[in-house]
Amino acid sequence: MSNIHFPVYILMLLLIFAVTIPLQRKPYGRRFQILMVSVLGITWIMALLELLKVLWDAPYSYTFGSYPAGIGIEFLVDEFSALMTLVILTLSILIIIYSLKDLEHEIESSRMYSYYTLVFLLIFSMIGMIFTNDMFNLYVFMEILSITSVAIIAIKKKKDTLMASMKYLMMGAIGSVTVLMGIALIYMVTGQLNMSAINLEISEVWRLYPRNILLAMGFMITGFSIKAAIFPLHNWLPDAHSTAPTPSSALLSGLVVKAYIFSIAKIMYRVVGVNISVDIGIADYLIIFAVLSMMMGSVFALTQRDIKRRLAYSSVSQIGYIFLGLALASELGFSAALFHVVSHAFMKSALFLSAGSIIYLTGKRDVKDLDGIGYEMPITMTVFSIGVLGMIGIPGTSGFMSKWYLGLAVLDAGHPELLIVLLLSSFLNALYYLPIIVSAFLRERPGKPLEMHRDGIPRTMKVSMVLVAFTSLIIGLFPHLVMDIIQQAVPTFIGSGIGL
Repeated sequence: MSNIHFPVYILMLLLIFAVTIPLQRKPYGRRFQILMVSVLGITWIMALLELLKVLWDAPYSYTFGSYPAGIGIEFLVDEFSALMTLVILTLSILIIIYSLKDLEHEIESSRMYSYYTLVFLLIFSMIGMIFTNDMFNLYVFMEILSITSVAIIAIKKKKDTLMASMKYLMMGAIGSVTVLMGIALIYMVTGQLNMSAINLEISEVWRLYPRNILLAMGFMITGFSIKAAIFPLHNWLPDAHSTAPTPSSALLSGLVVKAYIFSIAKIMYRVVGVNISVDIGIADYLIIFAVLSMMMGSVFALTQRDIKRRLAYSSVSQIGYIFLGLALASELGFSAALFHVVSHAFMKSALFLSAGSIIYLTGKRDVKDLDGIGYEMPITMTVFSIGVLGMIGIPGTSGFMSKWYLGLAVLDAGHPELLIVLLLSSFLNALYYLPIIVSAFLRERPGKPLEMHRDGIPRTMKVSMVLVAFTSLIIGLFPHLVMDIIQQAVPTFIGSGIGL
């Protein structure tokens, strides 16, 4: 079996399994759970082999049938798309293992098959967005992702989740329309939908139709920014991520928003090109919104007492870091942004899974009620603490390395003032995260002495979130494992025809 076909095999296996889940005749139980994890395990092995192939050989284009890339469907398999696919599948496996017990407390048993159908379609669409080199298919995968993202929130069938999913649906619809308008404008002036073909045409088209390109870029980046929840287009995210079932929260915050951000990176760096993005002024505007998101997300997080809602606003802030790296329009900035995409995926998943474990065992969501919880749930709070230290940027964590690379990038780009913003944002992170850890380990609940207990949560939940936190630590202690791949991918991703 030639692993040049593995991207297609991965997508086909995910799609076929998603379609067959509703046809299950036997009641939901252990047999289905083993089958589901096994399917994801097979796709994970294929993703790992695909990454190794790309690293050892070279990136390649995969076309379907005998049609040329400009007419048919094309996947572009490079180092980062292969790495991101492996990250998506790794986290998906761990989150689904966590969900096997957690969902018993969150949704009705009759909806389990429906939930996992949606999750597999969601994973399928994210990987499709990562690989595709075609604007139309990017839009198709984006729509599948948008619909399934809304559905894995609404499936909880409570008033707050239904309201949150409706807000998400409305904002997502606006984002989808604006993206489609941008794609239409690009097609109008280039006659192409293939990303590489558009890039070849764009330099000439830019001189003839600058307003069309400006409008197209504005529409597409605004649409994807709504879905990625950059400030001030973020208002759907806190409700959606805080009210959704915990596995959904981890998927949405850890992975889904990254797929939309990666699409913006494709448009800026692969479709239009960095030089034109800078000439238009898109990069300058993105810096403004990145700074606003970094600061305002943290300010709003400070005011939240609900633990999941605080984590949700923190995501708004962290998304700003990624946008900042993209907006610097440099190889260092792009590399830092991609590193934080991977780093934040594991840190935020660890935080949401540990917060979900607290809610699972105690039912407590208010951060004021977490005094002494570190002794009642030591493993859970250790995982939470690893995520927190990473978000703040303590040395030895992946979050520190993200901020280190971003700091180097902003200095290299001649923006030392942005280094102050990075430091201030880290300080705000400490203000709203550290009190939770202090309360958990240093304060005792009235009438309850501080005695160490074992976490009373199921083993599947415990093991999965520990593995997520452990992976985050490994990335922090050995950042070259990820950064070497990213640095190899950046020149390929940007393309030799674009001078940086």
